[in-house]
Amino acid sequence: MMFTTRRLAVLALACTASLAFAQSRSGEIRIAHVYDKTGPLEAYAKQTHTGLMMGLNYATNGTMEINGKKLVVIEKDSQFKPDVGKAQLAAAYEDDRADIAIGPTGSGVALAMLPVAEEYRKILLVEPAVADSITGEKWNRYIFRTGRNSSQDAISNAVALDKPGTVIATLAQDYAFGRDGVKAFKDAVKSAKIVHEEYLPTNTTDFTAGAQRLIDKLKDQPGRKVVFIIWAGAGNPFKIADLDLKRYGIEIATGGNILPAMANYKNFPGMEGATYYYFGIPKNPVNEALVAEHYRQFKAPPDFFTAGGFSAAMAVVTALKKTGGDTNTEKLIQTMAGMSFDTPKGKMTFRKEDHQAMQSMYHFKIKVDPAFAWGVPELVREIKPEEMNVPIRNKR
Repeated sequence: MMFTTRRLAVLALACTASLAFAQSRSGEIRIAHVYDKTGPLEAYAKQTHTGLMMGLNYATNGTMEINGKKLVVIEKDSQFKPDVGKAQLAAAYEDDRADIAIGPTGSGVALAMLPVAEEYRKILLVEPAVADSITGEKWNRYIFRTGRNSSQDAISNAVALDKPGTVIATLAQDYAFGRDGVKAFKDAVKSAKIVHEEYLPTNTTDFTAGAQRLIDKLKDQPGRKVVFIIWAGAGNPFKIADLDLKRYGIEIATGGNILPAMANYKNFPGMEGATYYYFGIPKNPVNEALVAEHYRQFKAPPDFFTAGGFSAAMAVVTALKKTGGDTNTEKLIQTMAGMSFDTPKGKMTFRKEDHQAMQSMYHFKIKVDPAFAWGVPELVREIKPEEMNVPIRNKR
């Protein structure tokens, strides 16, 4: 009898605790940010989180509330490790009772996390992982992405490079980001000729052997010769220029990157490419607010991934305002599929078929300005979403 009474008391206590927890959560919207806080993409991750918090604050007019519910942000470190990212997302949904998750930074980590969102039937808003397969063959209906995908990168960069008589060799990292990027670039190129693909480990520091293979493939080609670089994180692939590419008439081209990495761009005035974001390019109230607030807090401009985090925040708050703060997953999916929302880049829209955010990209040419520590990407023209035939690659 005593045992039964004790069990009942314990169960009653547990039920009371659960009820209290549920009641405390009823006034909250819990957002998990699962991102690569440590590892080779740490700098990108830090920017994303900064942008996310700024964006949530901006979108809620400084209240960090939606319809009277407090926004609670839970941070999880995926460490640029797929197995860790998978476990951290599961913990966020199950233990932390996250209503929605955002992240991660690395494409390989994101691909490991996608099935977890499907298992828990909760939304994962991918920002900024890039690989096409995230909203392609590995996609499920719980996945949305504000970050650009490899095809958007590729199509916009093809605008700058895809000319008759141009011969291109690619240099990329040997993992999902690099391989998906090259595949998408090859699909986008129609007039130029791609003669070689060079893949190197993500932790490469000595680019000599790879550079020599690139030179051997390009040096005897007629016409304009270009090495197109797709690289993220540590390592400086621009060191291939140390092998005197000019001697062979070989140029370097690449897309956008974070400002510290773009210090290397100063060595290549006139270099063309396309970027996801540069703080001086978009002209709209949201970008003006981001730039002003970032200068206020950090005495420096916002960077590439800061804008991405801000965009993710704008998407989440826009959706939650439309649902009146209701975090029911099915209601959020119905609301977000096809939804347009303002960002520092202007308007984005989640495509209904794969939940990829359709967005502008920016064709640039590098200018050297002594006032800046990096090569300045001057706008050649904005490439609008309707100009890019971004393939729908999911099979569902």
